[in-house]
Amino acid sequence: MLTFAEEFLLLAHDDKSGDFADVAFTVMSAALAGAVLMDLALLNRIDTDRDRLILIDESTTGEPVLDFCLAAIAARQESMKADDWVEELSRHGDDLREMVLNRLLQRGILKREDKRFLWVFNTRVYPLIDNRETVEVKRRISNILFSNEIPDPRDTFLIALADGSDLLSRVFSPHEVDNRRERIKAIVRLDMLGQEVCDYVQDTLNAPLIPPPGL
Repeated sequence: MLTFAEEFLLLAHDDKSGDFADVAFTVMSAALAGAVLMDLALLNRIDTDRDRLILIDESTTGEPVLDFCLAAIAARQESMKADDWVEELSRHGDDLREMVLNRLLQRGILKREDKRFLWVFNTRVYPLIDNRETVEVKRRISNILFSNEIPDPRDTFLIALADGSDLLSRVFSPHEVDNRRERIKAIVRLDMLGQEVCDYVQDTLNAPLIPPPGL
């Protein structure tokens, strides 16, 4: 089974260009960090209450991105809330994204290519090798959004995460997402950890840009 972080990247993937949706780095980093926390929760490695995230089991999972974050949680002495952990882990956004991409490459879902842009600049893209996983993720999300069926916990969280990062309106049309807004709100409310994580991602998305010093 793919991790949440892998499914999130596949949802953001454009199979025509081989690139990913233009999501701000800070938002993508927060989304990946939140996705890892949800995986760890479902694997009974962590739990949360209103005041803190609780380490239950620090044994490794075999997934590099999950074990990287689990080790960080285990090494921290003081307790922190879930959204504090999203912020802390998102500082490693480059590493998280690279680990998730490498797993998708290892699974044979994506491949890595360097393309020349305007005959001068090189850019890296990730064409699909096997699109079954991407189609499956997008089909699942579509079926839930445009029906009244009760989603399972994985899909509940993925929809909340995609909505919080403004990815839903890139995968589907903004008009379709607006029409299903009440449905999306109802889904997001189904999971406490998911709601905390997605609130943080939403705050990151809406945070004002801070110009570099001297501008």
